[in-house]
Amino acid sequence: MGSCSSRYRVIAIDGPAASGKSSVARKLARQLGFIYVNSGAIYRAITWHLLQNRIRPEEGERIAEALASAALACVVRDGEARIVVDDVDPAEHLRDDRVNESVSRVSKLPRVREIVSERLHDCAEEHHVVIEGRDIGSVVFPDTPYKFYIDASPEVRLQRRAAQGERDEITIRDRDDVSRAVSPLVKAKGAHLIDTSHVTVEQVVTEIIMRLEQAGLPIGDVQITNRAPGE
Repeated sequence: MGSCSSRYRVIAIDGPAASGKSSVARKLARQLGFIYVNSGAIYRAITWHLLQNRIRPEEGERIAEALASAALACVVRDGEARIVVDDVDPAEHLRDDRVNESVSRVSKLPRVREIVSERLHDCAEEHHVVIEGRDIGSVVFPDTPYKFYIDASPEVRLQRRAAQGERDEITIRDRDDVSRAVSPLVKAKGAHLIDTSHVTVEQVVTEIIMRLEQAGLPIGDVQITNRAPGE
């Protein structure tokens, strides 16, 4: 798992919960005209599918069987990749309480992480992408030269989480992300660290674009835009 041989460009944005990486990744993708991909949404879609079939996160064998027979596909709509399971788009259910309660345990499973990595590579085979997650630069696309690690102080992240209406505890989430045996959250080798605690999304995106140019991304060829494809 983990190469970047595609002729399409992959920008990896990793970081802990409520660090601001989603807002940054989405705006960056829009400005560059890339496809925005939220890897966490794929884990949530898989979790939703398992719960719909009354499969618990601890039932490893049943999960493997269910995913072997499920049709999981990434489709692009309005400049963003979305996961479809057996022709059903579960987008409106990805933040359901039961999904929130189970996604962390599901995402720890090696086979689940393999499947998500496969779908991310499928997407990168067809599009320039900005992918946000927790192991994109370290595990899924370690060879991409465009890697960023977005972080913020625990206090700021807690405030953001509360404003989003999420009830999970930041310290517990961090502990789970960093300590899991498979693909733990780490700052990828060569990734640029950006602290978003006291800067705007626009300022972070501006810094990233500057660093992308320094890393050799031909920004002029990409044609920066403020509109997403399809808008």
